[in-house]
Amino acid sequence: MSNAFIAAVIQESASLTGAAANRAAADVIGAIVKELKKAGRFTLPSFGTFIVRKTKARKGLNPRTGEPIKVKAGKTVRFKASPTLKKTV
Repeated sequence: MSNAFIAAVIQESASLTGAAANRAAADVIGAIVKELKKAGRFTLPSFGTFIVRKTKARKGLNPRTGEPIKVKAGKTVRFKASPTLKKTV
């Protein structure tokens, strides 16, 4: 799913111009990101939950050379589908 797809759905369902639909799509995505930064999780009822998780520092391998490298600790976003979505799909 892309920003353009979301904008097209908004444009069709709300009878908006393309520019207004693009702004609305960007605002929705921005609000989700803001909530993830603030609370660490975001739930869309009947769809699922996005959760921010911390990752530990670890050792990895450079795929080209095969030499070991250090991967820093960081954060990642995980998604857990709701039971309703699982049944539907």
